[in-house]
Amino acid sequence: MKTEKKIQRSQHWLLTMISVLFVICHSSFSSAAAQGISVKATISPIEILVGQQTQVSVTAIMPEGAKAVFPVFQPTQQLTPGVEVLTSAEKGVHGIENGFVEREVVYTLTSFDDTLYYLPPFVVNVDGKEYKSESLALKVLTMPVDTLHPENFFPSKGVQQNPFLWSEWSLSFWLSVLMLVLMAVGYYLYLRLRDNKPIMATIRIVKRLLPHQKAMKEIEALRVEHRAMNADNQESQKEYYTKLTDALRRYIEERYGFSAMEMTSAEIIDRLMKDPDAKSLDELRQLFQTADLVKFAKYSTLMNENDANLMSAIEFINETKQENLPTEETVKPQLTAEEQRSQKERKWLKWTVVGIAVVCAVLLVYVIYSIYQLFS
Repeated sequence: MKTEKKIQRSQHWLLTMISVLFVICHSSFSSAAAQGISVKATISPIEILVGQQTQVSVTAIMPEGAKAVFPVFQPTQQLTPGVEVLTSAEKGVHGIENGFVEREVVYTLTSFDDTLYYLPPFVVNVDGKEYKSESLALKVLTMPVDTLHPENFFPSKGVQQNPFLWSEWSLSFWLSVLMLVLMAVGYYLYLRLRDNKPIMATIRIVKRLLPHQKAMKEIEALRVEHRAMNADNQESQKEYYTKLTDALRRYIEERYGFSAMEMTSAEIIDRLMKDPDAKSLDELRQLFQTADLVKFAKYSTLMNENDANLMSAIEFINETKQENLPTEETVKPQLTAEEQRSQKERKWLKWTVVGIAVVCAVLLVYVIYSIYQLFS
């Protein structure tokens, strides 16, 4: 009886333990199934020759919004001894259904030893938890060599000549022809530009005398000349007063800005009376009246009268002179219509030659580059 009871207790305890384990396993399985996170890896091709490449696609299926960290390899880093990782490329995230997405990363592998390689599982970290893919295998083969029939081995072939294709060279040829034509035209225009001498149009700065300075210079020369001549001669007096009044007329014309050389003495006096700056008009009127009598009425003057009229002219000039005027004048040359046309032609030739030179330089660089590409 006691033995049977012990057996029954043992069976009961065993059933209880089995039930507990079943519940735990079922809960773990349900939790994993609820999460639905998985990592898988595929390789294509599974067999390669030495030095060829294969690609391993690692795919992680995870809930939308989850963060996945895939393995990172440096270039030429070995995944396993004998197998190198060349590159890795992200293929993006794709939606599937039920709130899950699929993210894929492709690794490019190569190997230089012929053997069968075991590739360890790829570990992907999803939200801080690691998930492994299945392990893979890669077979690396060498080229079969028939050592039993050495007569089948052939030496290396010589360098072969590529066939000439006009379609590959036509563009470079016609661009070269165009460049030569443009160079000839540019050289011809350059010769014309060289033979067409430039027009040297210089601007001169001329120092000029002020109106009162020129008048005083003429009056001083007249006074020296009058002392040397016979003052009693009627012709000499007429010449003296003609030069004296002409000097005054030129001064008045430049000083006041009206045509005094073409006006009578009375018209000059009337015109000056309208100008507020005019002074000593009584003595100037007397001077012009005396000059008119000498020139037109054969009036003879005395020596002191001539000197008095000369001093009246000097006094009028000193009282009305302007000394704050510029003493330098810029003289710009006036080009003829022919010279202006020649300048425009030179400018057109110069810019045309420069433009042709730039175009020829661009064509030369392009033709050289095209020929280099054909030979490389």
